[in-house]
Amino acid sequence: MDPNFTPIARNEELVVQEMPGEVLVYDIRTNQAHCLNTTAAFIWKNCTGKNSLRDIERLLMAEHGAGIDADLVKVGVEDLAKCDLLNAAPPVSGLDRREVIKRIGLASVIAIPVIASLAAPRGALASVSCTCQTAANCVGQTSCPSQVNCNSNGICAP
Repeated sequence: MDPNFTPIARNEELVVQEMPGEVLVYDIRTNQAHCLNTTAAFIWKNCTGKNSLRDIERLLMAEHGAGIDADLVKVGVEDLAKCDLLNAAPPVSGLDRREVIKRIGLASVIAIPVIASLAAPRGALASVSCTCQTAANCVGQTSCPSQVNCNSNGICAP
C-alpha cells in the first residue's frame, strides 16, 4: 500500500458514540454496528484526507510510543475499508494480519487495531433505537428526543 495514500473516514449515515477505550459506530445504511478499539479508533479519526498513511503512522507512534509497527496502520486502514468506514477503499497491500502479529511480538499485540462488528436486525432496531432516515421514521418513537425531526446524524433528535 502506498504510504502517501490519504484515506478519508466516512461520516455520513453513521451514528458515533465515544466510550472509554473504544468508539462505537452504527452504520445506518447497512445496519452494522462496529466497535473500534483504541488503535482502530485513532486511525479512523485521523483518516481526514489530509493525513497520509505515513502521517498517521507518525501520529500513532507519537501517541503510543516508538514501539509501534508501521504496518499496524495499513492493517487498520484495510479493516476500516472492509467495514465500509472509509469513503474510498485503499489499494490492496497484501499484508497478512497473522504475519504482522508474529513480527511485532506479544509485547505490542495490545496496539493491534481491532474492529468487532455485528449486524442489527431491522425489526429489533426499530423498537429500541432512535435511528432514522426521514422524519417519518421518528413518528411513534416515544422514547426518542424528537418525534418530528431526523437530524443529520440519522437520529430522531433536534
